[in-house]
Amino acid sequence: MVEKAVRYEVGDRPFEGMLVYDDSVRGKRPAIFSQPDWKGVDEDTIAQAREVAGKDYVVLLADMFGQGYGAKPKTMDDLMKASRAARGDLGFVKSCGTTALAALSAEAEKLGLIDKSKIFALGYCIGGGMVLEQARAGADFKATVVLHVTLPNPIVPGTPCGIKGRVLAIHGAADPVTPKPMIDALERELTDAKVDWELVLFGRGVHSFCDVSANVEAARYDEKLCKKSYALMRTFFAETL
Repeated sequence: MVEKAVRYEVGDRPFEGMLVYDDSVRGKRPAIFSQPDWKGVDEDTIAQAREVAGKDYVVLLADMFGQGYGAKPKTMDDLMKASRAARGDLGFVKSCGTTALAALSAEAEKLGLIDKSKIFALGYCIGGGMVLEQARAGADFKATVVLHVTLPNPIVPGTPCGIKGRVLAIHGAADPVTPKPMIDALERELTDAKVDWELVLFGRGVHSFCDVSANVEAARYDEKLCKKSYALMRTFFAETL
Protein backbone atom coordinates (compact mmCIF):
# COMPACT_ATOMS: atom_id res chain seq x y z
CA MET A 1 0.00 0.00 0.00
CA VAL A 2 1.25 3.46 -0.93
CA GLU A 3 0.68 6.48 1.33
CA LYS A 4 1.50 9.63 -0.62
CA ALA A 5 1.29 13.00 1.14
CA VAL A 6 -0.40 15.84 -0.75
CA ARG A 7 -0.04 19.40 0.51
CA TYR A 8 -2.48 22.26 -0.03
CA GLU A 9 -3.31 25.61 1.54
CA VAL A 10 -6.49 27.27 2.73
CA GLY A 11 -5.87 30.93 3.31
CA ASP A 12 -2.43 31.07 4.89
CA ARG A 13 -2.75 27.69 6.63
CA PRO A 14 -0.88 24.61 5.33
CA PHE A 15 -2.68 21.26 5.21
CA GLU A 16 -1.46 17.78 4.28
CA GLY A 17 -3.82 15.08 3.05
CA MET A 18 -2.86 11.70 1.72
CA LEU A 19 -3.47 9.32 -1.17
CA VAL A 20 -3.75 5.71 -0.02
CA TYR A 21 -3.81 2.93 -2.62
CA ASP A 22 -2.46 -0.46 -3.65
CA ASP A 23 0.13 0.15 -6.34
CA SER A 24 0.08 -3.47 -7.51
CA VAL A 25 -3.26 -2.73 -9.21
CA ARG A 26 -3.14 -1.46 -12.79
CA GLY A 27 -5.77 0.76 -14.32
CA LYS A 28 -7.99 3.47 -12.90
CA ARG A 29 -10.18 2.88 -9.86
CA PRO A 30 -13.03 4.82 -8.26
CA ALA A 31 -11.91 7.26 -5.57
CA ILE A 32 -13.22 7.63 -2.02
CA PHE A 33 -12.82 11.13 -0.58
CA SER A 34 -12.53 10.43 3.14
CA GLN A 35 -13.00 12.90 6.00
CA PRO A 36 -11.50 11.32 9.15
CA ASP A 37 -12.65 11.80 12.72
CA TRP A 38 -11.38 14.44 15.15
CA LYS A 39 -7.89 12.91 15.28
CA GLY A 40 -7.25 14.09 11.73
CA VAL A 41 -4.67 12.33 9.56
CA ASP A 42 -2.87 10.04 12.01
CA GLU A 43 -1.79 6.40 12.29
CA ASP A 44 -5.30 5.18 13.09
CA THR A 45 -7.08 7.04 10.31
CA ILE A 46 -4.40 6.09 7.77
CA ALA A 47 -4.90 2.45 8.80
CA GLN A 48 -8.65 2.90 8.20
CA ALA A 49 -7.86 4.29 4.75
CA ARG A 50 -5.70 1.26 3.91
CA GLU A 51 -8.52 -1.10 4.86
CA VAL A 52 -11.12 0.89 2.93
CA ALA A 53 -8.95 1.20 -0.20
CA GLY A 54 -8.02 -2.44 -0.59
CA LYS A 55 -7.49 -3.22 -4.26
CA ASP A 56 -10.72 -1.59 -5.41
CA TYR A 57 -10.42 2.09 -4.50
CA VAL A 58 -8.02 4.98 -4.08
CA VAL A 59 -8.68 6.82 -0.81
CA LEU A 60 -8.27 10.60 -0.83
CA LEU A 61 -7.71 11.23 2.89
CA ALA A 62 -8.49 14.86 3.69
CA ASP A 63 -6.76 16.98 6.31
CA MET A 64 -9.20 19.43 7.91
CA PHE A 65 -7.12 20.40 10.95
CA GLY A 66 -3.78 21.59 9.61
CA GLN A 67 -0.43 20.07 8.67
CA GLY A 68 1.10 18.12 11.55
CA TYR A 69 -2.07 18.07 13.64
CA GLY A 70 -2.35 14.28 13.60
CA ALA A 71 1.18 13.81 14.92
CA LYS A 72 0.68 15.96 18.02
CA PRO A 73 -0.37 14.44 21.38
CA LYS A 74 -3.84 15.69 22.31
CA THR A 75 -6.13 15.55 25.30
CA MET A 76 -9.85 14.96 24.99
CA ASP A 77 -10.36 18.67 25.54
CA ASP A 78 -7.92 19.46 22.70
CA LEU A 79 -9.82 17.15 20.36
CA MET A 80 -13.16 18.61 21.34
CA LYS A 81 -12.06 22.21 20.86
CA ALA A 82 -10.37 21.63 17.51
CA SER A 83 -13.19 19.58 16.02
CA ARG A 84 -15.99 21.86 17.18
CA ALA A 85 -14.12 24.96 15.99
CA ALA A 86 -13.68 23.46 12.52
CA ARG A 87 -17.20 22.03 12.29
CA GLY A 88 -18.79 25.27 13.51
CA ASP A 89 -17.32 27.38 10.69
CA LEU A 90 -19.38 26.62 7.59
CA GLY A 91 -17.21 28.76 5.32
CA PHE A 92 -14.12 26.88 6.43
CA VAL A 93 -15.78 23.47 6.15
CA LYS A 94 -16.76 24.14 2.55
CA SER A 95 -13.55 25.86 1.44
CA CYS A 96 -11.19 23.38 3.10
CA GLY A 97 -13.19 20.38 1.94
CA THR A 98 -13.37 21.69 -1.62
CA THR A 99 -9.65 22.51 -1.68
CA ALA A 100 -8.75 19.09 -0.26
CA LEU A 101 -10.89 17.29 -2.82
CA ALA A 102 -9.43 19.30 -5.71
CA ALA A 103 -5.81 18.82 -4.62
CA LEU A 104 -6.09 15.14 -3.79
CA SER A 105 -8.09 14.18 -6.87
CA ALA A 106 -5.80 16.20 -9.15
CA GLU A 107 -2.73 14.38 -7.83
CA ALA A 108 -4.46 11.00 -8.12
CA GLU A 109 -5.55 11.78 -11.67
CA LYS A 110 -2.05 12.94 -12.59
CA LEU A 111 -0.71 9.58 -11.40
CA GLY A 112 -3.32 7.80 -13.54
CA LEU A 113 -5.00 6.24 -10.50
CA ILE A 114 -8.61 7.40 -10.69
CA ASP A 115 -11.51 8.20 -12.94
CA LYS A 116 -12.68 11.61 -11.68
CA SER A 117 -16.24 10.84 -12.78
CA LYS A 118 -16.38 8.14 -10.09
CA ILE A 119 -15.79 9.84 -6.74
CA PHE A 120 -17.51 8.70 -3.56
CA ALA A 121 -17.38 10.29 -0.11
CA LEU A 122 -16.89 8.79 3.34
CA GLY A 123 -17.00 10.51 6.71
CA TYR A 124 -16.27 9.29 10.23
CA CYS A 125 -17.74 11.04 13.30
CA ILE A 126 -17.13 14.80 12.99
CA GLY A 127 -15.77 14.15 9.49
CA GLY A 128 -19.17 12.74 8.59
CA GLY A 129 -20.83 15.99 9.61
CA MET A 130 -18.32 17.95 7.55
CA VAL A 131 -18.61 15.80 4.43
CA LEU A 132 -22.41 16.11 4.59
CA GLU A 133 -22.02 19.91 4.49
CA GLN A 134 -19.81 19.56 1.43
CA ALA A 135 -22.40 17.32 -0.21
CA ARG A 136 -25.19 19.78 0.69
CA ALA A 137 -23.20 22.49 -1.08
CA GLY A 138 -23.31 20.44 -4.29
CA ALA A 139 -20.08 18.43 -4.30
CA ASP A 140 -20.17 15.92 -7.12
CA PHE A 141 -20.13 12.74 -5.04
CA LYS A 142 -21.79 9.72 -6.61
CA ALA A 143 -22.64 8.52 -3.11
CA THR A 144 -21.82 9.53 0.46
CA VAL A 145 -21.46 7.20 3.45
CA VAL A 146 -21.26 8.45 7.03
CA LEU A 147 -20.21 6.20 9.91
CA HIS A 148 -21.26 7.06 13.49
CA VAL A 149 -21.69 10.65 12.32
CA THR A 150 -21.31 13.61 14.70
CA LEU A 151 -23.39 16.78 14.14
CA PRO A 152 -25.16 15.47 11.00
CA ASN A 153 -27.55 18.39 10.68
CA PRO A 154 -26.77 21.69 8.92
CA ILE A 155 -24.60 24.18 10.79
CA VAL A 156 -26.95 26.87 9.55
CA PRO A 157 -30.56 25.71 10.04
CA GLY A 158 -32.56 25.79 6.86
CA THR A 159 -29.53 25.37 4.60
CA PRO A 160 -30.81 24.09 1.22
CA CYS A 161 -29.95 20.44 0.63
CA GLY A 162 -28.11 20.24 -2.68
CA ILE A 163 -26.96 16.64 -2.33
CA LYS A 164 -26.58 15.11 -5.78
CA GLY A 165 -25.79 11.47 -5.04
CA ARG A 166 -27.07 8.73 -2.78
CA VAL A 167 -26.52 8.72 1.00
CA LEU A 168 -26.01 5.85 3.43
CA ALA A 169 -25.81 6.50 7.17
CA ILE A 170 -24.53 3.63 9.35
CA HIS A 171 -25.13 4.38 12.98
CA GLY A 172 -25.38 2.94 16.46
CA ALA A 173 -28.90 2.88 17.88
CA ALA A 174 -27.40 3.46 21.35
CA ASP A 175 -25.13 6.33 20.27
CA PRO A 176 -25.36 9.05 22.97
CA VAL A 177 -23.15 11.49 21.04
CA THR A 178 -25.52 11.67 18.07
CA PRO A 179 -28.87 10.53 19.46
CA LYS A 180 -31.76 9.32 17.31
CA PRO A 181 -33.54 12.72 17.03
CA MET A 182 -30.55 14.07 15.10
CA ILE A 183 -30.67 11.09 12.74
CA ASP A 184 -34.43 11.54 12.39
CA ALA A 185 -33.85 15.16 11.36
CA LEU A 186 -31.29 14.01 8.77
CA GLU A 187 -33.84 11.54 7.41
CA ARG A 188 -36.43 14.29 7.03
CA GLU A 189 -33.94 16.58 5.31
CA LEU A 190 -32.93 13.92 2.80
CA THR A 191 -36.52 12.85 2.18
CA ASP A 192 -37.70 16.42 1.61
CA ALA A 193 -34.82 16.95 -0.83
CA LYS A 194 -35.76 13.71 -2.65
CA VAL A 195 -32.32 12.20 -2.02
CA ASP A 196 -31.96 8.43 -2.46
CA TRP A 197 -30.97 7.55 1.11
CA GLU A 198 -30.59 4.51 3.36
CA LEU A 199 -30.05 4.11 7.09
CA VAL A 200 -28.60 1.11 8.91
CA LEU A 201 -28.85 1.04 12.70
CA PHE A 202 -26.79 -1.37 14.80
CA GLY A 203 -28.81 -2.24 17.90
CA ARG A 204 -25.81 -2.60 20.21
CA GLY A 205 -23.73 0.12 18.59
CA VAL A 206 -22.58 3.24 20.41
CA HIS A 207 -20.34 5.97 18.99
CA SER A 208 -17.00 5.45 17.19
CA PHE A 209 -17.37 1.73 16.47
CA CYS A 210 -14.75 2.05 13.69
CA ASP A 211 -12.19 3.91 15.84
CA VAL A 212 -9.71 1.43 17.33
CA SER A 213 -8.74 3.92 20.06
CA ALA A 214 -12.32 4.42 21.32
CA ASN A 215 -12.70 2.66 24.66
CA VAL A 216 -15.26 4.40 26.87
CA GLU A 217 -18.91 3.70 27.53
CA ALA A 218 -20.24 6.29 25.06
CA ALA A 219 -17.72 5.58 22.29
CA ARG A 220 -16.30 2.11 21.80
CA TYR A 221 -14.56 0.26 18.97
CA ASP A 222 -16.39 -2.83 17.72
CA GLU A 223 -14.43 -4.83 15.15
CA LYS A 224 -17.45 -6.81 13.94
CA LEU A 225 -19.60 -3.72 13.44
CA CYS A 226 -16.78 -1.91 11.69
CA LYS A 227 -16.15 -4.75 9.24
CA LYS A 228 -19.88 -5.03 8.59
CA SER A 229 -20.01 -1.28 7.95
CA TYR A 230 -17.26 -1.52 5.34
CA ALA A 231 -19.03 -4.43 3.66
CA LEU A 232 -22.28 -2.43 3.52
CA MET A 233 -20.38 0.59 2.19
CA ARG A 234 -18.74 -1.42 -0.58
CA THR A 235 -22.07 -2.91 -1.63
CA PHE A 236 -23.65 0.57 -1.63
CA PHE A 237 -20.88 2.02 -3.80
CA ALA A 238 -20.97 -0.96 -6.19
CA GLU A 239 -24.74 -0.59 -6.60
CA THR A 240 -24.28 3.10 -7.35
CA LEU A 241 -21.83 2.44 -10.18
